Amino acid sequence: MFLSILLSIVINTSLDSTVVCLGDQTALRFEATCSPDEYVTFPRFGKELIDGVEIVRQSGIDSTTDKQGKHYSQELVLTSFEDSLFFIEPLPFAAGADTVYSETITLNFVQPFVLDSTNAITDIKDIQKAPIWWWGYIRWILGALLLIGLGVLVWWLLGKIGNYEGKYTPAAKKEPERPAEEVALEELDRIREQKIWTQGLAKQYHTELTDVLRTYIARRFGVASTEKTSDETLQAMKPILSEQRELHASLSKVLRLADLVKFAKWQATPDENEQALHIAYDFVNETKPAPMPDDKIENE
Repeated sequence: MFLSILLSIVINTSLDSTVVCLGDQTALRFEATCSPDEYVTFPRFGKELIDGVEIVRQSGIDSTTDKQGKHYSQELVLTSFEDSLFFIEPLPFAAGADTVYSETITLNFVQPFVLDSTNAITDIKDIQKAPIWWWGYIRWILGALLLIGLGVLVWWLLGKIGNYEGKYTPAAKKEPERPAEEVALEELDRIREQKIWTQGLAKQYHTELTDVLRTYIARRFGVASTEKTSDETLQAMKPILSEQRELHASLSKVLRLADLVKFAKWQATPDENEQALHIAYDFVNETKPAPMPDDKIENE
């Protein structure tokens, strides 16, 4: 105690019970008090406190600070299965370069009953089989059959409903798809009427113009132009327009001019804007399918 006072560190220990029945548990608590500028290191424990005394559970080290100083605490839950009196020697607590020891603790684990050695040792009974609970098995089987039957009934009803709707609900009329050239020329007419390039929207103008051409090419020739670059589109159209080289050159002029305006900030002249629109009209008109003869239409 003199050493603890000299170091301004006090170690207290307490037990819930000093006499414990075998297999029962008791709590051992350590409390350390020191000045606010000091730090106390608790001893480390393994699975046993000493031989024969097991540590069932140990808490972490809690710390609080008040006007009287800094307080540390830890709790160990102990048990033993040996009928014996145990002496727990003082445990070291480090404080800087010095060491402070706890007090000696006495812990007694006792047998709660007296063993009668006069009784004869008897053999272990044979393993007994539990009776079969037939109603439990039958209940589970009936429940499974009921679920299966309900599932089949729901499936049959859904099939009947589907057949009824398919039989008596009139099919919606599908609108015929408009010809690609008709849609393209209609869009070109709209672009010509708006003349947005005269409003300083040259980039939007060339974007809309080339989108009309790319969509027309995709529907008319099956070339996914909307997903290709200008060079890829021209390369794909080259064998298709092999006999119309001037038309291929005109398409190349429109696509490349649009790329310059959209990506290189090229300032196209009014004549170039007008010419691009005329080329688009010519391309659609020159490549649209030829009209069928009147006699063939009448036969169809």
